[in-house]
Amino acid sequence: MPAQGKHRRTRTISLRRGLAAVTTGGAVLALPVIGATSAFAAPAPAAPQAAPAPAAVSAQANSAAQAAPAQHSVKAGETLSKIAREHSVSGGWEKLYEGNRKIVGENPDLIHPGIKLTLGAASAKASDGKAAKASPSAARGAAADRADRSERIAAAPVANAAPAAEKQAIAYTNDLDGWIKESLAIMAEQGIPGTYEGIHRNIMRESSGNPAAINNWDSNAVKGTPSKGLLQVIDPTFQAYHVPGTSTDSYDPVANITAACNYAADRYGSIDNVFGAY
Repeated sequence: MPAQGKHRRTRTISLRRGLAAVTTGGAVLALPVIGATSAFAAPAPAAPQAAPAPAAVSAQANSAAQAAPAQHSVKAGETLSKIAREHSVSGGWEKLYEGNRKIVGENPDLIHPGIKLTLGAASAKASDGKAAKASPSAARGAAADRADRSERIAAAPVANAAPAAEKQAIAYTNDLDGWIKESLAIMAEQGIPGTYEGIHRNIMRESSGNPAAINNWDSNAVKGTPSKGLLQVIDPTFQAYHVPGTSTDSYDPVANITAACNYAADRYGSIDNVFGAY
């Protein structure tokens, strides 16, 4: 009988990931076994989300800043044209004036220090943070605008440099004190020197404060030109030194005082230097 073959049928064993226990002399070793049929890879870590680029953040900040109108407090010596250029106001000084007409007033050449102007949205800037260069035509337009504005400022009448202050009417009393004070105010406008004390002292000597006083007995009276009024002025002297704006009546207290003081200033330097007949 033929010997039985010792060949065994090969059996395919599917190995799985696990632990195989191998005994060696009674010791048990735990060895990892990698399954041949499948391999498990660890999931790849998720890529971190990219932070927004600084340029994008800067652009967003600029957009937010331009969304709200800015304000500028006017300093001495500034003009609308200068402010518009420094803050790159779209539309130039005309747009700046249009948006602030109520606070500036009717004269764009006159802006008072301390007022606050609303600038509006500034003109666009280049993405690298530098101001975009103006085109040659725009530069020529800006130069023309400055030249035109300079001409208008130079041609503006002096009266427009500041609002005319309304003169407050002063009521003077109709007595010696009021007449002297009113005369002093007129003298100050005309540049005629004199003080209250000097005028009052000479009036009391010449007429004792009587505006209707007249001297009919001195040499002037003999010549037909008697001295009249508070400061005893003869008609030729009154007419020669009459101050415009006052009455032409030599008996009028204010007209008499101002004419006499005008004469005394011409001859003696001031009514204050008169201590006797003059």
